[in-house]
Amino acid sequence: MGITKNEYDVEAYSPTETEHVHKHIANGLPVYADDTGAVPGESFTHGNSLYARVQRVAGKYSIEQRGIERVPEDERTDTNLAKVGTMWLAANMVVSSFAIGALAIPVFQLGFVDAFLTILFINLLGITPVCFFSTFGPVFGLRQMVLSRFFFGWYGVKIIAVFNILACIGWSSVNVIVGAQLLHAVNNDLPGFAGVIIIAAATFLVTVFGYKIVHYYEFYSWIPSFIIFLIVLGEFAHSGAFVNLPMKVGNSEAGGVLSFAASVFGFATGWTSYAADYTVYQPHTVSRVKTFAWTWAGLIFPLLFTETLGLAVACAMTFDPVTFEPSNTYSQRYEESHIGGLLAAVLFPPFGRFGEFCLVILALSIIANNCPNIYSVGLSLQVLGRWTQAVPRYIWTFVGTLVYVAIAIPGYSQFETVLENFMLVIGYWLAIYEGIALPEHFIFRGGIKGYDPATYTSPHLLPPGIAAMLAFGFGVFGAAMGMAQVWFIGPIGKHIGTPEYGGDIGFPLAFSFAFVSYCGLRFFEKKRFNR
Repeated sequence: MGITKNEYDVEAYSPTETEHVHKHIANGLPVYADDTGAVPGESFTHGNSLYARVQRVAGKYSIEQRGIERVPEDERTDTNLAKVGTMWLAANMVVSSFAIGALAIPVFQLGFVDAFLTILFINLLGITPVCFFSTFGPVFGLRQMVLSRFFFGWYGVKIIAVFNILACIGWSSVNVIVGAQLLHAVNNDLPGFAGVIIIAAATFLVTVFGYKIVHYYEFYSWIPSFIIFLIVLGEFAHSGAFVNLPMKVGNSEAGGVLSFAASVFGFATGWTSYAADYTVYQPHTVSRVKTFAWTWAGLIFPLLFTETLGLAVACAMTFDPVTFEPSNTYSQRYEESHIGGLLAAVLFPPFGRFGEFCLVILALSIIANNCPNIYSVGLSLQVLGRWTQAVPRYIWTFVGTLVYVAIAIPGYSQFETVLENFMLVIGYWLAIYEGIALPEHFIFRGGIKGYDPATYTSPHLLPPGIAAMLAFGFGVFGAAMGMAQVWFIGPIGKHIGTPEYGGDIGFPLAFSFAFVSYCGLRFFEKKRFNR
């Protein structure tokens, strides 16, 4: 069956134009999947339009042609749930998560036990929405930003997509700068821009081919990184440099724990806005409990392992109690080269050239970290409008790569700190997203049966989005009141911790303000519009 421009144009597509019902056998009983609104794969190459010709060329090279269109049940053939786990295992078994744990000592002035407990409990909380929304992919065959239309409405989700695009591009830039710094630490003759291009090009080669190749790469890429981290663990334990730093007390301790918790939570929950993107080709008969469990295992292990390892190594740093100047190899290396220097302090003295090789492998782990960002940025761009969806996903992947490289190259030497501070400030949007999506699902839809996926292309059948956007504004207000960042400390955040640094409660306030306001506003919106 063919498909016209109006059919692949999401804003003009009517769910009644493509209607399929597929039967499967589960537990000995027939299970029917309603594919209304799904777009079959052959539709992308039908006709002689420029779009169809480009898609045919892509198909010759096994590039995924599908974008945000709903996946029909007969094309959801990915039954290997282990790949769901390894997807997130690889994306988090990286130097970036090691760096999160290490920040507890030089930045937040915590002890080992309090920092470890923060890592443990905040990660358990932060990954829960990622695991939960991952289960939506097999049920509906829809991407996360498209699913978000059921929470924010047809027009409201475009604003959410913009935030997601900023997050994808911004964190890709920050991550690739870190990777380039590690490569430069190994070889001072390698300029920063070259390291950025090497990592970005490798990431593009993986993501341009789409879902299957991203999963295939992530299925194996965590292994060398895990081996290197085990070497770091073994050598550091053998060195005897670990110091069990005591937990502090008072306002400074409270502020430090809360601010560190915000960093840990932001990193863990940051995958929420991509979650369903990596399960849409799973059949709807897959157990939601198993999908949740595999996602949970794939997230919790690397996050706890790498962040705790980073924390432990950072505990070896010593500083002069008066001047706070570095007073041993670990602190001196960190002062010179940040996380790369800290890893070099463990690996270089005993291993020499092999230690440098290990650092190169960890630098290249950034590829696995950036793959979800760069694959999903194309899907978020397609949500913005008719013309953006008419541009194939892999072209947006290329454009996204060029943009973050253009940011990262000057950022490497000029405004890396500014870029990172900006990303930390906008990161609160994820708490607002969760504060709106979760009550919509549990309270107003009554669970998974309250959705009609066939309406994902019908603005008049989706929520108006007025309540969601107003609640989003309240969430932003809550984040501003509670944040404690370099650029701004909110009036509530100032009263936690020391007056100079405060304590960051921006995430819980953003969630709470969004949640409470949405529940009230959505009640009246649904009563007025009945949708």
